[in-house]
Amino acid sequence: MQHRRHFIGQLAMVFLAVKTSNANALMPTENGLSKNSLANNARLTVAQALAFRQWLQLIVQQQLNRGPTPRWQQRDCAGLVRFASAEALRVHDIAWLKANGFLGKKLPPELDLSAQQLAELRHAWVRADGTQGAFVSALELVQNNTQPVGRDMAQAQVGDVLLFDQGQAQHLMIWMGQYMAYHTGTVTTADNGLRAYPLSKLMSWQDTRWQPHANNPNFVGIFRLYFLSSI
Repeated sequence: MQHRRHFIGQLAMVFLAVKTSNANALMPTENGLSKNSLANNARLTVAQALAFRQWLQLIVQQQLNRGPTPRWQQRDCAGLVRFASAEALRVHDIAWLKANGFLGKKLPPELDLSAQQLAELRHAWVRADGTQGAFVSALELVQNNTQPVGRDMAQAQVGDVLLFDQGQAQHLMIWMGQYMAYHTGTVTTADNGLRAYPLSKLMSWQDTRWQPHANNPNFVGIFRLYFLSSI
């Protein structure tokens, strides 16, 4: 708990700098990228990053439609990000397309990852203790696998995650270009827990804790997966 509060406090201080400096001054940088001693240094090329965003967008949209199989039903917000990222990074062969309801649909280009990229990125989230694996919490996902972008939604790109701190829990949303997608953390036989709302609706949300703007102290900011950063 103390570690979590310390990290959230650090992030708040980081984004306070946005008001008086530019995005490159959010954290100490090397070659224009935020430095994190625990972060995975693997990167996608510009073309691969664009294809990743397109696949992630398509996969999340499919999940919002309840997904083709029970395997696509997530349990929480971080699970949605982890699963969609892993499925976007994989090879989308005919067997996968058929099994997951994409056969015959208009699809993004393949990422064409090298074997090394695939090994270093898929199911390789960095945890707080420096180990890597398929599972990380929402806080670990942001702290060790992203770089801060800012608190202005005009800066967000498809696939960026928004972090909200609600005291005892942290919550992630995915920016889909025109709307937010997220998981409520509750699943029933009639509800897969997934939600999607346009930015305009969230900006005027009655519960102001969920409004993604700089005046909301519960909105920590926008974060970009490290591997989407330019090399």
